Amino acid sequence: MDKPPEKIVVRGLRDVAAAETKISYVNPNGTLYYVGYNIDDLVEQVCYEEVVYLLLYNRLPNKQELDKLRALLISEMNLPEPITDSIKATPKNCHPMEVLRTEISHLSYYDADCNDHSEAANKRRAIQLIAKVPAIVAAIHRAHTNQPTVAPTEEFGFAENFLYMFRGKTADSEEKAAIDRFMTLHADHGFNASTFAARVTASTNSDMYSAVTSAIGTLKGPLHGGACEKVMHMLDDINTEEEVEEYIQGMLDDQKKIMGFGHRVYKTEDPRTKHLRCIAENLCHRTNTLNLYNLCLKIENVVHEKKKIFPNVDFYAAVTLDALGVTSAFFTPFFASSRTSGWVAHILEQYEDAVLLRPSSQYVGEFGRKFVPIEQR
Repeated sequence: MDKPPEKIVVRGLRDVAAAETKISYVNPNGTLYYVGYNIDDLVEQVCYEEVVYLLLYNRLPNKQELDKLRALLISEMNLPEPITDSIKATPKNCHPMEVLRTEISHLSYYDADCNDHSEAANKRRAIQLIAKVPAIVAAIHRAHTNQPTVAPTEEFGFAENFLYMFRGKTADSEEKAAIDRFMTLHADHGFNASTFAARVTASTNSDMYSAVTSAIGTLKGPLHGGACEKVMHMLDDINTEEEVEEYIQGMLDDQKKIMGFGHRVYKTEDPRTKHLRCIAENLCHRTNTLNLYNLCLKIENVVHEKKKIFPNVDFYAAVTLDALGVTSAFFTPFFASSRTSGWVAHILEQYEDAVLLRPSSQYVGEFGRKFVPIEQR
C-alpha cells in the first residue's frame, strides 16, 4: 500500500521563507523597510510617487525623474470608456471590491501589447495598473452614488488626485498630506497573503492583470484587507467609551476576533500604527469627531490590558479614511489602490526569479478503499 513520507507541515506557512526579495522587510521587532529605507524615515519626507519609483526601480528618484513619473501616472488615471461604461452598468448593491476585481481583469482587453512580456512592457503595465486601480475605485464610487466621473488634473499630485476623483472636491493641505501618508504606509508589506497570491500567479508566467486580480481577490477577505471595513462596523456598534469594556469582554467571551488588533509577524506594535494614529487624531480634531478618536484610544487600552496585543494597520486606517469622507465599503479598495505599487513590484521580481511556486502537502486521507461499481452503490 502506498504511504506518503512524513513531512513537516507548517499551518499558515508561518515563518516559512518562500522566496528572496529586495522589496520590503517586515521586522518582527516592529520596523518596516522599503528597499532598505525605514518607513519612519520615508512617511513624512517623501510623497507616494517617490515610493512608487523606489519600489519599481530600487532607488529614490531625482526631481526630474519624479516629475516624469508623476505626469505619467496622472495621465494613466484616465480610463478606457468601456471600463467606465461597465462600472456604470454594475448593480449598485455589489461590493466595490467585487467590481474592482472584475474591472482589473477587464483592463487587459485594452492592452495593445498584451502578448509582449518584455521587461519594458511589464514596467509599462505596472505603472498603468498603479494609476488605474485608484481611478477605477473612484469611478465605482461616483457610479454608486449617481455622480459624474471626475477626471484627474495635472495640478494635483497622484494621491491628491485619487481623493479628488473619489470625492469630487479639492483636498486641503492636511487632507492631501493624510492621503499621501496613508498610501505610503500601505504601499508594501512583505509576503502578506495578497502579495503572495500575486507572486504565485506570476510564477506560472501568467500576465500581470491576472496576478493583480489574484491579489485583489485575496485582499478582499476579512482576515486581510477586509478587516479595515470590519473595524468601522465595530466602532459603529459602540456608542460611548463607557460601553467599551463590556463590548470587548463580550467579544472575547464569544471567542470572536477583534478586528484591527494583532499581527502574524509583529511581536510589538505595528510600526505603521503610530503614524496612522497621529494622522487620525489630527483629522478628527478638524472634523469635530474627536469622540471617535477617543473611543479608539479606549478600545486600544482595553484590548491591550485584556489580551496584551496591539492595534495593527487597519485600526487607525479606518478612522483616517472615515475622517477623509470615505465610506466603509471603500476602505479595502483604498487599501488596494495603495498596495498595487507593492504588488506589481513583487510581480516583476517574481518574473525575474522565474521559478514556479508549487508547495507540497501532507496527505492525511484514506488508502486502499474498495471500489464499488455504480450499479452496486
